[in-house]
Amino acid sequence: MFADIDRQLRKLSIYKPMQFRVTEIEFDFDDSFEVENYDQDLIDEVLATTWEACDGDDLVEEITSATGFCVNSIDYCYVLK
Repeated sequence: MFADIDRQLRKLSIYKPMQFRVTEIEFDFDDSFEVENYDQDLIDEVLATTWEACDGDDLVEEITSATGFCVNSIDYCYVLK
């Protein structure tokens, strides 16, 4: 089974996603992307958000989809209720 199909099936299941808080993140900003204030604002927004995902890989995909930038490195923790 392909990884993408497996991920989609998990999303359709009754499994509830976990909540994550990002503690550190590094994006792959293009060389042409020169607005440094926007860089820091984007990072601050990601750090301030509680993200829902099935696992760490899904978390990276959620952040990439939301921001439009690939994630080079990430550190996160689970939100316990």
